[in-house]
Amino acid sequence: MSDFTLIVAGDPGQLTGGYVYDARIVEALRASGWQIDVVGLDGRFPEPDAVASHALDSALTTLPDGSRAVIDGLAMGGLPAIVERHASRLSITALVHHPLSDETGLGAPEQQRFRISETRVLAAVESVIVTSAYTARRLADFAVPAEKIAVIEPGVETGQLASGDGSGTPRLLCIATVTPRKGQDLLVEALAGLTSLPWQCDLIGALDRADAYVDKVRDAIARYQLGERIHLLGSQSSGGLSAYYRQADLFVLPSHYEGYGMVITEALAHGLPVVTTTGGALAHTLPDAAGLKVPPGDVAALRDAIQCMLEESETYRRYQAGAREMRDTLGDWTAAATAFGKALKRSTTAEATR
Repeated sequence: MSDFTLIVAGDPGQLTGGYVYDARIVEALRASGWQIDVVGLDGRFPEPDAVASHALDSALTTLPDGSRAVIDGLAMGGLPAIVERHASRLSITALVHHPLSDETGLGAPEQQRFRISETRVLAAVESVIVTSAYTARRLADFAVPAEKIAVIEPGVETGQLASGDGSGTPRLLCIATVTPRKGQDLLVEALAGLTSLPWQCDLIGALDRADAYVDKVRDAIARYQLGERIHLLGSQSSGGLSAYYRQADLFVLPSHYEGYGMVITEALAHGLPVVTTTGGALAHTLPDAAGLKVPPGDVAALRDAIQCMLEESETYRRYQAGAREMRDTLGDWTAAATAFGKALKRSTTAEATR
């Protein structure tokens, strides 16, 4: 019998932040002797269709009574009735990267529907693991008591130092799935006002999650005639990402909202200074000494911050030094997984004593 079953929406091997977090936790726990099954659910999420509903119900039905299941919030947030049906016989932990209702671009009816659904599902589970203190505080709005929540921030692997030495054309790097919440359209608009300065920008991230938005970003690049300077590269392997980090001079993440922002920590692991926003947890994920933060959605402020980094060498060097100093303070995935395992054992013990 496995120590727990991790259940996620779709392919567990996806290279977005939440899936990478899940995979690295599982990898590190397995290395320390944990037996873990990973199940990827068919169907549409987070607005579940009949296939998704059946997939989650089947995955939970196959687990013996008393088994421990960890369900990623994307897979369970829209299916409270199924989780409620199995909660009395299974030890279920919700793994919440950020509330589904906080996704950018949702209308008020969709937000309300997710809020009601997530409140139900989080009430039904035994415990909740979140990836930032910000999300833990956010879940108070979903009636989740603080004692039910464990905060396990992502780990990171310290990478080779980025090579930025000011000797060539500055290379900007943005790694994020191309969706409205990530704000790549705002970055294109900001850079359109900086064409008098030398720079190149690589946009890396999945292009198959929001077709209309991807088209919007492509159209903006074409409209501003930036096709030779902004490169929309799609997903890259982990090895490929490391190379892009090493070759970059500045990391930029213009997200409207993040539940943590793992790529910020990964940039710091390569000693890269950062320009990002204060959206969600980002205000806390990026240390003040390692970069500049601007209000989410503020194109002018984003442009000014990037311009400051490109034009003011003393400012850039100060934040670069701050980013490099942070490398020695970052926690690794082994420590994160150890904390994750302790949180699961703690929740099971607490449930058994009730």
